Amino acid sequence: MIPANTPQWIQKAIPGVLWRVETAEKELYLTFDDGPIPEVTPWVLDLLLSYNAQATFFCIGDNVQKHPAIYQRIIEEGHGVANHTQNHLNGWKSSKSNYVSNVEACSKWVDSKLFRPPYGKFTKGQLEWLKRRYTTILWSVLSKDYSKNLSPQQVLDNALKCKEGDIIVFHDSLKARKNLEYVLPRFLEHYQNLGYTFKSIKV
Repeated sequence: MIPANTPQWIQKAIPGVLWRVETAEKELYLTFDDGPIPEVTPWVLDLLLSYNAQATFFCIGDNVQKHPAIYQRIIEEGHGVANHTQNHLNGWKSSKSNYVSNVEACSKWVDSKLFRPPYGKFTKGQLEWLKRRYTTILWSVLSKDYSKNLSPQQVLDNALKCKEGDIIVFHDSLKARKNLEYVLPRFLEHYQNLGYTFKSIKV
């Protein structure tokens, strides 16, 4: 089972990727994977706007190709964008050549030097290739909003484990929609009341 908080030993075991941002400020780094899609992403953007919150969207190239106006809105509203492969490829089930081709296909639609591997899965060879071209972003907190086995409250409990500099993963996807609609407004309200700001990832 993937833990909600990424243990320190895992972070140290996989160097050369960004797990969290080192800061003493009350800052959190929201990330959204798997969009953009019309059913979820505009709602997320509206909510972020109401909290003056910035985020980084790890976009699937195929979705950007289908929904370019939503992708453009993400950029126009000051959020970060990042490569999440063209077709949400699982690195453990893909050859290095196929993986590289899929990342490069996404780069035609998503102009960014930030990358996150779908499922957080990659091979040593894939990562070595990525390191030469991208900053690979993982996470220190995983909300698990995609899980059908967790209630919305359980997902919120996972999300509320954040502290200064944490990178947290949400998903602007159909699979996560029910949980996300419950969790995200409560998450933003909770941390805003504690004096936190929400920023996009800059490297």
